[in-house]
Amino acid sequence: MLVVSVDSSGPVLIIRARTRACAPAGCAGCGTPSEWVHSRYERHLADAAVGGRPVRIDLIVRRLYCENPACPKTTFSEQVPGLTVRYQRRTPLLQQVVEAVGVLLAGRGGARMLRVIDVALSRCTVLSQLMRVPLPPLVTPRVLGVDDFALYGDTYGTLLVDATTRLPLTLWEGRDAEQLGRWLRGYPGVEVACRDGSLVYRQGITSGAPDALQVSDRFHLWQGLSRQIQKIASAHHSCLPAALPEPEPPPAEASTAPDPAETLAGRHARRLFEAVHTLTETGRSYSSMSRELGLDRRTVRKYARARTWQDVMRRSPRRTTTLDPYLNYLQQRWDEGEHSAKILHQELLAKSYLGHYQRVKTAVAPLRRGLPLDAPRERPPSPREATRWIITAPDRRAPHAAQRLHRLLDRCPELQRAHHLVRQFAVMLDTRNANPLPEWLDQLTNSGLPPLVGMAKALREDQSAVIQGITTRYNSGVNEGRITDVKLQKSLMAGRAGKPLLRHRVVLIAHLRRRDADRPTPTPG
Repeated sequence: MLVVSVDSSGPVLIIRARTRACAPAGCAGCGTPSEWVHSRYERHLADAAVGGRPVRIDLIVRRLYCENPACPKTTFSEQVPGLTVRYQRRTPLLQQVVEAVGVLLAGRGGARMLRVIDVALSRCTVLSQLMRVPLPPLVTPRVLGVDDFALYGDTYGTLLVDATTRLPLTLWEGRDAEQLGRWLRGYPGVEVACRDGSLVYRQGITSGAPDALQVSDRFHLWQGLSRQIQKIASAHHSCLPAALPEPEPPPAEASTAPDPAETLAGRHARRLFEAVHTLTETGRSYSSMSRELGLDRRTVRKYARARTWQDVMRRSPRRTTTLDPYLNYLQQRWDEGEHSAKILHQELLAKSYLGHYQRVKTAVAPLRRGLPLDAPRERPPSPREATRWIITAPDRRAPHAAQRLHRLLDRCPELQRAHHLVRQFAVMLDTRNANPLPEWLDQLTNSGLPPLVGMAKALREDQSAVIQGITTRYNSGVNEGRITDVKLQKSLMAGRAGKPLLRHRVVLIAHLRRRDADRPTPTPG
């Protein structure tokens, strides 16, 4: 029982209270009730703010003798349930607020948020309170997800996730098979382990949980195949311009420009093209040719990669802009006699154009010199773009992408072969049927494409886990979501969080979100 009085005259709302003398209190050491008072002393407890004002509770409590002779404590202080905790100067309610804010916002952000609710704590205090929060007890998962994530620079970490509850278990720095095996031996009972194709994780799971079923994640299988296709597209970059449609020949009467072969620049480009390709046929390196010809290495590379000397002189295509849909209107208004870029810009604004006046002024500049508008020309696809066309399902490709891919595959038999192999593997993933896998691996080996040959060798060494990844429902998708959360927490702490703090926040935030999601929503009224 408490006797309470309130002082609200100052900036801090002070609540004065004292415990009653007649109530027995349990010993903190042995729990024996006692009423034998030794003395009294005053405790100052911070509580949650009320009406925008900080609250301080001045509580007078008793110090009592322990009447149990076997107890190691001679005296003890009584505790008021729900109000006091040993060695703490905050009420349990305020302590829960501090811990929750620390978990969600870490040190500096948490201290700023606490100041908003009239709780003055430093960032170091918020972090220390956060690290005092105990982690939930770790239960051995039946299905374990293992994946790596970038900590900083070239340093990676390992994240373990319970794939059944979708909650993170722990994380550490490095991708070490011994550390993973040691953790699995410390928590026996894992039945299924989902991972990527890493040899390190394969060895760690084999040593720590030899009876667990290993599953090579289907997302990482598809991602690995996509990377090999991009290597093939990069090796055949000279075929990529074939994806573009054939340009329309200009009208004969409008062709008044001189023949490029007769210009000084054309003769110079043709001479360098012939010199570079003569040396290229001998198998010499770019650096060696650049020293002999007295050219920059990048210039030599540009001429060596060109198919004709006209490709070197060809102007790089202009990128598309937001003004391109209005070029026909600009041409029409120019032909009608409107030559003011300012007025043309105002007319385009009325037609929902959101660009700047300077872009309109630049666009009509060729018209003032009697030249046509500079219309955008298509760029050849990059290796990454060509890879995206190949790995995208045919029914999900945009019409222009399908047309360009068709022209590209007709031009490059190597990419045609790679596209055929990709579609075969996609059918296996869609139907969860791994029966064609051995034959498909033989096709990779005999494809004559070095990236796919190397991939076939790696998949054969891990074939049992690959089959499980294709046929079973187990995957590492939950790991990818948790890794995104790890990156978010790192960015909130400016990437300077130590591993213990990062582990604490990642685990506690996930459990805090789960607890809030499971809490029933109160009904109004």
